[in-house]
Amino acid sequence: MPIGEDAIAGFTFKIEIDGQVIAQFKEVSGMESSREVIEHRENNLAGKEVIKKLPGKKSWGDIVLKRGVTDNTVVWDWHKLVMDGKIDEARKNGSIVLYDYAGGETGRWNITNCWPNKVTVNGLQAGSSDVLVEEMTLAHEGLEPA
Repeated sequence: MPIGEDAIAGFTFKIEIDGQVIAQFKEVSGMESSREVIEHRENNLAGKEVIKKLPGKKSWGDIVLKRGVTDNTVVWDWHKLVMDGKIDEARKNGSIVLYDYAGGETGRWNITNCWPNKVTVNGLQAGSSDVLVEEMTLAHEGLEPA
């Protein structure tokens, strides 16, 4: 008999861009959305100050994806479109898809008009035995659960 809902583990996921899995990633961060708060102050009929908080503009944090460097150049090819000024071609829709222990889809967040505004390679160090890590930062115009 179930005793409650289990929390979802976050270790099995994939990144789809235009419906295709683009690469294996080891980490995703920056999945956030927010809304500015506008404070509106006025006096009521009795002359007492009233403060109302209203929703302002929406914003979303950049999504950061990390993976071990391979010979797969999909990240750099996509970033090159941006660097060459082909932003309309670079803008793509995507999803971050989460899986449960049995391999079934358990969560999906859709990303609107994303494009890589930054690509970084970290970990070059003589004598190191660490994996070289590539980091891609995605700017986008919306993130919402599906």
